Amino acid sequence: MGTSHFKILRLLLVVTLMKICLAQNDMTLSVFTVTSRSMTVQWTPVSGAMFYGLKATPKNSPQGHVFIQYGQNTIIGSITSLTPDTQYTVQVEAMDDQMTVIASAETDALTAPDIPTIGQSYSKTSESITVEFPEVPGATGYIIRAETKTGTFFSETLVSSSPGTIQGLQPYTEYEISIMSVNAGGRSQPSYPVDRRTVIVAPSLNTSSPNSTSIVCTWEPVDHAVAYAFVIIGETPMYRIDVNTSQTILELDNLSPGNNHTIKVQAVDDEGRLGDAQTFSQITRPASPEILSVQVDSIGRSGTAVFWLAVPGAANYSVTTSNNQTCHPIFYSFCYIEPVFCGQNETVIVIAYNDAGASEPSKSAQFLTYPCPPNNTVIEEHGPGNCSVVWDEVEMVQYYMAYVKWNDRQEKICNTTGTTCMFECPCGYTFLSFVIPHNKVGGSPTIKLYNYTTVPCCPETPNITLVSSETVEIEWKEGRGAELYQVTAKETSDTIHCNDTQPLCALSDLECDTTYSIMVTPCNELSGCNKTCPAQTQVTAPCAPEVNDITQVNSSTYRVHFSTPNRAGTTYTFTARDSGNTLTYKCESSNGTCDLTNLPCGTIFKVTGVAKSTSGERSLLGYEKTLETGPCCPDSFAVTQETQAMTNVSWSSAVGARSFVTSLTSQRGAAKCHTMENHCLMGCITCSTNYTVSMEAISSTGHTSQCSYKGFSSSPCCPTHVKLYTILDNNTLSLRVSWRPQSAPVYRHSVELTGNGVALKCDANPGKKSCDVVGATCGAAYTVLVAPVLHNGTKASFCQTRKYPASLVPCPGSGQVVVGVGQG
Repeated sequence: MGTSHFKILRLLLVVTLMKICLAQNDMTLSVFTVTSRSMTVQWTPVSGAMFYGLKATPKNSPQGHVFIQYGQNTIIGSITSLTPDTQYTVQVEAMDDQMTVIASAETDALTAPDIPTIGQSYSKTSESITVEFPEVPGATGYIIRAETKTGTFFSETLVSSSPGTIQGLQPYTEYEISIMSVNAGGRSQPSYPVDRRTVIVAPSLNTSSPNSTSIVCTWEPVDHAVAYAFVIIGETPMYRIDVNTSQTILELDNLSPGNNHTIKVQAVDDEGRLGDAQTFSQITRPASPEILSVQVDSIGRSGTAVFWLAVPGAANYSVTTSNNQTCHPIFYSFCYIEPVFCGQNETVIVIAYNDAGASEPSKSAQFLTYPCPPNNTVIEEHGPGNCSVVWDEVEMVQYYMAYVKWNDRQEKICNTTGTTCMFECPCGYTFLSFVIPHNKVGGSPTIKLYNYTTVPCCPETPNITLVSSETVEIEWKEGRGAELYQVTAKETSDTIHCNDTQPLCALSDLECDTTYSIMVTPCNELSGCNKTCPAQTQVTAPCAPEVNDITQVNSSTYRVHFSTPNRAGTTYTFTARDSGNTLTYKCESSNGTCDLTNLPCGTIFKVTGVAKSTSGERSLLGYEKTLETGPCCPDSFAVTQETQAMTNVSWSSAVGARSFVTSLTSQRGAAKCHTMENHCLMGCITCSTNYTVSMEAISSTGHTSQCSYKGFSSSPCCPTHVKLYTILDNNTLSLRVSWRPQSAPVYRHSVELTGNGVALKCDANPGKKSCDVVGATCGAAYTVLVAPVLHNGTKASFCQTRKYPASLVPCPGSGQVVVGVGQG
């Protein structure tokens, strides 16, 4: 009995013991394990029992019973040495210590069949083992057990007869195989085990047909396989091929094309046992088809029919031309390729297909299609009334038929091998032309029509009139065939100035002083425009001059500098008008400058110019330029010296002047003042100096006028270091005044001495530096003034007086001289 069975018995025993209640004198009996030669029985304990007797008696057999005795603490017992497949009455008796039966119980039980024996065992698949055995009398079934020697795997399978197979095993694995017989009573003991290994798995093939006569099989290596056995069966025609190999690739050659092949493969282990068998199906590629004929539709020109011989095993076909047109018939050995392309010298091939792939292409068949209509068909005008139809040469053409029809139903037909057809084409007519090329298949079914309308005729000589300085008007008579007219001037980059159906146009916004070549071009919708019409010339009015600058020549003359944008011989007149149009001044020139003379000062003028051509055409007025004459100079001007270093300058008002800059300049320095008044004080004047007097009158806009006046001489310089001497000579008292002259020695000096109620004076001639005053009294205070005297007798009035107090005018002794320095 296996280890697992004892585990089950122990579990049942524990469960039973847990269910036993308090011992009763009523016994119960149960049989829970039966084999072919033994039974295991369980009973309930009986109070007072000292012994239990267990007996098994065959019911339908002359054999004697089997008896065994147990102690008072036993409630489970086994009876052995029984007969297989026999019905027994099983009895348990409880006995006291006197061996008296105090309780009993009985039941019926059937022993299991006899233990079977394994005849032979083998593995046909990688997951099963088959067992063959002789049948056991009384057995209703058999249990095949498989387990690994390590106990990691255990499996039982119930079978009804021999042979029996156990499934669910692992490939190429060693198992211990035993078998038990089974009936209603239970199962027998396992048979003597045998060791058996499952076979290896079959390889998984990848099959393909690289060409129509070969098949290639590849597979991953199978564990424990040393070789592989193949059986290949071809269906139509039928043949068999057996192949053994130790490689993982098998190439089969010389097979029939398009034939389906059944491939059976088994792996072989090192014992030579064949493993699982697996079957695959692979068809060889079809053979290359043979093209019978290629026929181009010569009537409808709609398609090309290709016919070929069908090949065995082909599921479908692909027909391809050299210009990549295709068709794919399935059930027929012909197809219709649409559309037919013109001008084709093509080839066609047919390829057969099945599940294995494509066959080799058939031999190519050549075919020719009808010619294409020519490209670039044009009608060219080579001159008035002279035209030709010209087209590009077309391949595979034998000749061309060219047709030309025009308005009055006339027709010209050219049958030519060239690419040109000449015909007459007067202006104003519409022509219809087409060309049909021909070859041995026929003429091109496609016709391309070309309409051509000759250009309209030029109108008669247009009449051109200069309407304004920059606008001309053109008028003409209508030309035959013209639907509208375009008027252009070459000098305006052929810009279309008029695009109208009326025979009248005005060209405006033209350039001044320009000769225009004006062309009237008739047009119609179909042919376009006639560019051959002669042009007419017209010169526009001169351009208005532009004042570039105006410069002042002198106080009343201004020079106008202007542009000369016109051709030689053009004269320019410029006019200056004041704001009230009361004053007008003109000048005329042709060289870029002209002078406006006698213009009054302090006046604003507007200067404009106009040009006049040699033919008398006048330009527009040029842009105005403002001319502002310089402000007028003051009529009167006076300079008055206020002090030795300061003067007062005054002047009268001046027209157009808002401010004044007055300047006194000399070699010893200069003085300047800028004022809006009519006078100003000017310092930094040097005495005894000749000054140049000038004035700059400035207008409100910054225009200036230079004004010159009579020069100005400053007063002589006052002397310095004035000293007072008290002199007593021969008892005669006199006061001597001395100084240091600061002016040129051309002026005499006047000395005035005031004090003690008297006014004394003396004069010193030019070059003298002292003067004695007689009649003065010593010991008295005096004020002394020494001033230079101008040639006109005017004495400088701004020299400083000096005061000498009495203490500085003492009475000296005889022959003494006392010097006092006065205080200013």
